Amino acid sequence: MYNFTFHQPTTLRQAVNLLAKNEDAKLLAGGHSLLPVMKQRLASPAAIIDISRIPELSGVELKGRSVVVGAGTTHSEVANSQVLKDSIPGLAEVPASIGDPHVRHRGTIGGSIANNDPNADYPAAALGLGATIITNKRRIAADDFFQGMFTTALEPNEIITKMQFPIAKKCAYQKFKHPASGFALVGVFVSKRGSDVRVAVTGAGANGVFRVPEFEAALKKRFNAKSLDGLSVSADGMNNDIHAGPEYRAHLVGVLARRAVADANARKD
Repeated sequence: MYNFTFHQPTTLRQAVNLLAKNEDAKLLAGGHSLLPVMKQRLASPAAIIDISRIPELSGVELKGRSVVVGAGTTHSEVANSQVLKDSIPGLAEVPASIGDPHVRHRGTIGGSIANNDPNADYPAAALGLGATIITNKRRIAADDFFQGMFTTALEPNEIITKMQFPIAKKCAYQKFKHPASGFALVGVFVSKRGSDVRVAVTGAGANGVFRVPEFEAALKKRFNAKSLDGLSVSADGMNNDIHAGPEYRAHLVGVLARRAVADANARKD
């Protein structure tokens, strides 16, 4: 490691002020994205602002026809939230396959969304549910928030405070995970909320999370796995690495989308 200044604010206002005063600062929540790159000397911030002890950034709350999840809520807290289990069970099940118990008890939903790792699970859930990302400055629709690999609409001095997830009548997530890291080689989140049907894919695209309009159009006519028969996604633009090639990932998108729709339909309304 190397020398850096460590700050541990206890309020959002303190965190925002520290971020504004330290030009080369990085936010730390669970640390599972930031600390590895620091150890590898791929990042060397002059200041670290630990936001893990800010109470107002945590918690799950039902508000009307949506559920608001604090950015500092851990994966374990998301998975065990009775509010989510009752209202959006498909979202509550997302963190079950993330890393190991240590990661799930320290990592946060806001950190995952802010980092926008192309193999992360929560970006697919946020995009697949049409969530709204709320910061200390504004509200950003998920469709506008994710802008490419490790790239989001967040501006300097902007902190995610919470996410608002609309309650979908039906939704589910299916994932083919890397056996060692637990990251998604491909993950597909599907949802149906009235006439709005969404299919979001993570792990597959070289440019990060994306939607599949062709699948959505077919499922709007009939939300059934068979509606996707004969449909596929192109291998162009898919990730290609030692774990899976673009054609294999493209195939998995179709397989997992069908499984996710079947899973969503199997739930009681």
